[in-house]
Amino acid sequence: MDESLGGASLSFADRVLRLLERVEHRIAAAPAERDAAFRLRCEAYRRIGFLARQDGAELYDPRYDDAPGAWITTTHIDGELAGTVRVNVGAEENAVLPGLQVFRDVLAPKLAAGQTIAEFTRLAAKLSLASIHPELAYLIMRPAFMAAEHFRADFAVGTPRAEHIAFYRRAFGASVWASPRDYPGLTAKLACVGAEYRRAREFIELRYPFFRSDSAEREGLFGPGRSGSGAWPGSNRPAAPAKDVAAELVT
Repeated sequence: MDESLGGASLSFADRVLRLLERVEHRIAAAPAERDAAFRLRCEAYRRIGFLARQDGAELYDPRYDDAPGAWITTTHIDGELAGTVRVNVGAEENAVLPGLQVFRDVLAPKLAAGQTIAEFTRLAAKLSLASIHPELAYLIMRPAFMAAEHFRADFAVGTPRAEHIAFYRRAFGASVWASPRDYPGLTAKLACVGAEYRRAREFIELRYPFFRSDSAEREGLFGPGRSGSGAWPGSNRPAAPAKDVAAELVT
């Protein structure tokens, strides 16, 4: 790909903006779309030896993948699935957030105070495309950034491995809320990182303009904003009961 304009090298942000022209974000709602996202997760995690079990069962968890406030986002380049990240949104003490399994002491007080958390987990990229596009992780996380804005999140939260904390600092202005701890089903310890989204947003969008979106794009992806009933409209719960895809994840 030509990465120069008038002989000058493109900046990182310019390269991502150029790639964004070929990108489409979707919500995996149909069974085939969800299976593809789960399979990509499994392949990515197995490749780095991240799974405590090798059957991939941990990569589909109906409690978090089918929750009312869950969205399985997918990113496509030229129509090809390039990556996925799960978004879970919660604003009440009984919220369903993956991080509560391990970091309840950190997250529960914020929920008890009525603050909204958008948590991003299960980030996975297709190796063949990530090797061509080193900036791919930022585009995969773009729908997560959009979700935090769409649902007026107070905090953006992630649970990365120690070596990925720097990425979350750059992408979301996140700081470490809790040091790495053992995490169910995974071989590596995960940290809890978070940012005050509304405070960080302007700086992040100035630094990374490709994270910007308008309300039409966000509603096209996530549906209407939060309703007065407290429900999360537009989530990716399957229309029919989700099938057990664990066996199909093994390829």
